[in-house]
Amino acid sequence: MYAEERQQAIAERVHQRGRASVTALAEEFDVTSETVRRDLAYLERAGCLRRVHGGAVPLDSVRMTELGVVERSSSHPDEKVRIGTAAARFVPSDGGSLLIDAGTTTLQAALRLPRDRNTIVFTNSLPVATSVADHPTATLHFLGGRIRGITQAAVGIASISALQGYRIDVAFIGTNGLTERHGLSTPDPDEGAMKSAMIAAANRVVLLADSSKIGNEDLTGFAAVDQVDVLITDAGIDPGFSARLSALGVEVVIA
Repeated sequence: MYAEERQQAIAERVHQRGRASVTALAEEFDVTSETVRRDLAYLERAGCLRRVHGGAVPLDSVRMTELGVVERSSSHPDEKVRIGTAAARFVPSDGGSLLIDAGTTTLQAALRLPRDRNTIVFTNSLPVATSVADHPTATLHFLGGRIRGITQAAVGIASISALQGYRIDVAFIGTNGLTERHGLSTPDPDEGAMKSAMIAAANRVVLLADSSKIGNEDLTGFAAVDQVDVLITDAGIDPGFSARLSALGVEVVIA
């Protein structure tokens, strides 16, 4: 097989499968891993795919536009409900503090807060704040600031400053993308800065992300993978990626 034929076949495999590893492609085409890496570099320069740690993903896995709350709510709704339900066991004990990030999956966790314990809840999300406001055993603190209409999240200096001085037991964090190379990522730098501040303020970080986020990379990286203590996701996660997360000390929970 000529190099051009192999490169075309590799591009087709990546788009058909949604992701392909260097190791698998080297075995399939009976070439070295270094040859595959050169092919992937050529295909990325040609705009055919995007290289990620250990392989490649289709170019449209790297989103150039940000979806709003309505659009994201309709994506993988069953998985988000299960993830939100599974998150309940990570809510701190009576009198503990919980930080809930903006996002449609984190909102599902907020809707399922246990009612058998008193919880101090911090959030920068208008939908989360609305859902928690009338919770009988939750004390709500809203981290105010500039509201981004597309995510209904408060961001900016005022929001970040509102976190200063707090040490919060657990943070429920959402993400738009998750890869080993780029870590956790989101399209907006201000939102990324807020998420970074949330992670820095928490003793334990619980990432709530359905498997469609895995392999995606957005503009702003806001945390490395090893800053996460627990990932709650669904059965669509790649077993190899799950094993690598576990090796980094991340507890992977399948909801």
